[in-house]
Amino acid sequence: MPFIDLQSNLPPSSFSEDFLKRFCSITAAALSKPEDRMNLVVHPGLPVLMGGSCAPCAVVSVSAISVTDTAEKNKEHSAKIFGFLTRELGLPEDRIVIQFHELQPHQVGKKGTVMSFL
Repeated sequence: MPFIDLQSNLPPSSFSEDFLKRFCSITAAALSKPEDRMNLVVHPGLPVLMGGSCAPCAVVSVSAISVTDTAEKNKEHSAKIFGFLTRELGLPEDRIVIQFHELQPHQVGKKGTVMSFL
């Protein structure tokens, strides 16, 4: 049950429903997770300073169980996510950062319990 959080100073019009669906698909494929388990939130129009500049940018957080636990895995995930965001949002790679967070099953609640028991 991955969680993808994208924060950006780009306007809301940059993030259509079609964009959300395609971003969900690409991140699900990158993480080898089914799309129906993905959770994606986009926060557009934020005041963001990256590298001393307020130029258009995006900060992405990827949190998941068992697929973000090594540098090798995250390097592969990063390449796929960067490829999509640079192409779709027109951002250069130096205006995107991605944080990867490894979650444990006991840290994710669903259906009144935690993933450890599902």
